[in-house]
Amino acid sequence: MAAAALPQPPPQFKSIQHHLRTAQELDKREPVVAYYCRLYAMQTGMKIDSKTPECRKFLSKLMDQLEAMKKQFGDNEAITQEIVGSAHVENYALKMFLYADNEDRAGQFHKNMIKSFYTASLLIDVLTVFGELSEENAQHRKYARWKAAYIHNCLKNGETPQPGPIGMEGEGFDVEREDAGLSSLHSGTTQPTSSSTYEANNVPTSNYSGIHIPPGAHAPANTPAEVPHNTGVTSSTIQPAPQNIPLVDPSLYSAQSAGEVRLTPEDFARAQKYCKYAGSALQYEDVSTAVQNLQKALKLLITGRE
Repeated sequence: MAAAALPQPPPQFKSIQHHLRTAQELDKREPVVAYYCRLYAMQTGMKIDSKTPECRKFLSKLMDQLEAMKKQFGDNEAITQEIVGSAHVENYALKMFLYADNEDRAGQFHKNMIKSFYTASLLIDVLTVFGELSEENAQHRKYARWKAAYIHNCLKNGETPQPGPIGMEGEGFDVEREDAGLSSLHSGTTQPTSSSTYEANNVPTSNYSGIHIPPGAHAPANTPAEVPHNTGVTSSTIQPAPQNIPLVDPSLYSAQSAGEVRLTPEDFARAQKYCKYAGSALQYEDVSTAVQNLQKALKLLITGRE
């Protein structure tokens, strides 16, 4: 059940309207991500203006929406446990980023990939609900938002964008100005093109501009949007991409604890985090990421070291 529609946000809340639209779009496909988009909007809105009558009224409606969703999905660990929720949102943002980046590097420029870059940046904003962003996620956000604006402007001006990472720093990127220019991405239904399927070996595995794409990661072919019925695309078009599964570290089979290992509460929390990340990765059939995180948890529990 999708959340009830909100009234138009007051002008003071212009900066969160894209996050609210993203939540509305994800209500049916990814209700957990939609919930945290609204929670981010709520927390951000409270900081912007919680005293003006129109803002208070809007925030009250948004709070009612959040409470209704929390009641509806109260048995979902991703809602009740922040560690699970954080992993879920982060994984979804990365999948969307990987889809757009792969399309970009292949020179396949279309509205769906631009929207995927931009939505990935919005979802990384949402991760601040759980604490400060990692440097890696901050770089992903900056790159994704810049790429969305760059490709959008190129196509609007009849120019051919350059695929892949180029001189981002010299582009004079203005977040507020480009956010306004990308508003059209939330209107209407995006139409997946035939380029929305790709092979896992096309996913970049190297560092660029401080951004690291995990090896073996892949995004579901239909990540950015549900396939509309009138596109002529059938389920047979979308085939699961082969995955490169990492070998299990053989040292884990014979690992011996060095003396008496005393695990701290922080160690247990980190091990739990790795297990939650693995579980969330499996929701996207990302076996590689799941195996990597489970190995990290196992090594920490056996040796007391990461």
